[in-house]
Amino acid sequence: MKKRIVVALGGNAILTTDASAEAQQQALRNTAYYLADFIEAGHELIITHGNGPQVGNLLLQQQLGATEKNPAMPLDTAVAMTQGSIGYWLDNALVNELRQRGIQKSTVTLLTQVVVSEKDPAFQEPSKPVGPFLTEDEMKEEQQKTSAIYKEDAGRGYRKVVPSPMPMDIVEHPVIKQLVENDIITIAGGGGGIPVVNKDGKYQGVEAVIDKDFASEKIAALVQADLLVILTGVDHVSINFNQPNQTELKKVSITDMENYIKEAQFAPGSMLPKVEAAITFIKENPAGKAVITSLENIQNLLNEETGTIITA
Repeated sequence: MKKRIVVALGGNAILTTDASAEAQQQALRNTAYYLADFIEAGHELIITHGNGPQVGNLLLQQQLGATEKNPAMPLDTAVAMTQGSIGYWLDNALVNELRQRGIQKSTVTLLTQVVVSEKDPAFQEPSKPVGPFLTEDEMKEEQQKTSAIYKEDAGRGYRKVVPSPMPMDIVEHPVIKQLVENDIITIAGGGGGIPVVNKDGKYQGVEAVIDKDFASEKIAALVQADLLVILTGVDHVSINFNQPNQTELKKVSITDMENYIKEAQFAPGSMLPKVEAAITFIKENPAGKAVITSLENIQNLLNEETGTIITA
């Protein structure tokens, strides 16, 4: 049966150890091979993706090339720039893969603005590292130029930290819904979306980074998706991870997952936001399902409903 599916790509679907455009395009060609299975099965598809390494590299390039007459672009603009570049690579890879399978489908990359609240507590406690590592002297020099906040990062140097607020709304969600209803494969919400606040009736970009799993959940809920698929590096979420009694989770309820969260079973900044996003989606759309699994497990998911499947 035809389903409306939002697939959130993990970072390993885009970037390997090689940050060149050629290497990232090859990674996305491999990713497109798996994503095409959803389309070949007749489903409506919305694809979201991360951009952490890409926006970090772009910020570094911007900083190194900045001059008084040609200043570096702000973070919200850098997010938009990587939405465009990654969207282009993925769009190209997907169209070529579908043509090889004899499938003619229209695709589009949509620059996506995500509304956050100025009152979000994240703005009082910036925590998301972005950009290059700096020495202490470099960090102090940068602090004299700007009001940016820097924090020491695991002994590797200092990095700028920015807020990571929760998404409240997706500006373009009516367009996304209209596109998929017209059977157009839509790439949206790249990098968690371009963060904007609604100020005096106008949208205004802010210096922040939105978690792409929460942004993907918000898109899925607003377009009334049947399925939210969050891709990661493993086929199943596990409890007691890396312990002798490690157990893979197959079909679980949101109550089960909330209890596991209370037991601190999932690593913050890693599996925890994926689980929290899945739970939020089901609460907003009780008839839907959320799946956390790997890219390579997509065909098994389509055939047998494998992976960690979360329902109400």
